Amino acid sequence: MQVSGACAQRLEVVVDRSRPERSHPEAVVWRNRALTLFDRVSVPVAVCDVHGSVLLANPAMATECGTTPGRLRGRDVLEVFRPQEATQVERIAEALRLRHRSRYQVSVCWRAPGGGERFGELTADPVSDSVEETPSLLVMLRVEGEREHSPAAEPVRVTPVEGRVLALLASGATTAQAARETGLTVDGVNYHLRRLSARWGAANRTELVARAYALGVLTTGVWPPSASGA
Repeated sequence: MQVSGACAQRLEVVVDRSRPERSHPEAVVWRNRALTLFDRVSVPVAVCDVHGSVLLANPAMATECGTTPGRLRGRDVLEVFRPQEATQVERIAEALRLRHRSRYQVSVCWRAPGGGERFGELTADPVSDSVEETPSLLVMLRVEGEREHSPAAEPVRVTPVEGRVLALLASGATTAQAARETGLTVDGVNYHLRRLSARWGAANRTELVARAYALGVLTTGVWPPSASGA
């Protein structure tokens, strides 16, 4: 679901509490409509400042992490929804510093209310009333899957070569770079990636890396990325 540019700009009016209230009654009407839409939409959505601190979250977003919108306020969105590729975050931070207005995606995982681990993608759109103004971020979450929390479950296993290829992919390596590091050809790397994508039902490489973390194939919380047990 896409949130229109007009709606996003109205949300920006709501978020910045430090501004004087607009005198035109129409601004108040649009603010109330935007808040109603924001709360009722089923897609998890939040508004963050440029540093990622949550300013406003809808109930769907709060439900994903087992809390309430008020308790999410002030938290770092990338601490709640953990990035799977540090290079993605670094590129976005640099783009925002340069005031680029693109749409940004980050592969993330987080702890579900039931104890399992979910994985998906955060999409961030910079929004503001003017180009010169420091933007806020309209953040939407797309849930792609969940790994059930079960201590007795058998770990997902991959070959050492598959684990190495996944770790290189998670670090931002291209297919050619992964081929050089592993001693494979480019076709050989693509062969392993196609097999893993088919096995896990991953639609693209970003989702493949996210699933590798969610399934425990790649070790969380370490850099550079490495396969579990390597």
